[in-house]
Amino acid sequence: AHTVYILRCNDGRHYVGCTSNLKNRLLRHNKGEVRFTSSRLPVEVVTQILFKEKYKAFFFEKYLKSGSGAAFMYKRLV
Repeated sequence: AHTVYILRCNDGRHYVGCTSNLKNRLLRHNKGEVRFTSSRLPVEVVTQILFKEKYKAFFFEKYLKSGSGAAFMYKRLV
């Protein structure tokens, strides 16, 4: 399974990511190993969505990073 996740950073900004291991990915975020979130710690998970198929998860992540996807995210997911 793959997870698309949305984090809220300490400055109020959001980060969208996709991973097959959310626990390990969150550890990397909180250790400062992810460039976007390293200066915005701590982060918290606000949404996580599981997908059986990897390509569907990556497609949804890409959509959330688009203009209409970001509008959907802020209206429905965070």
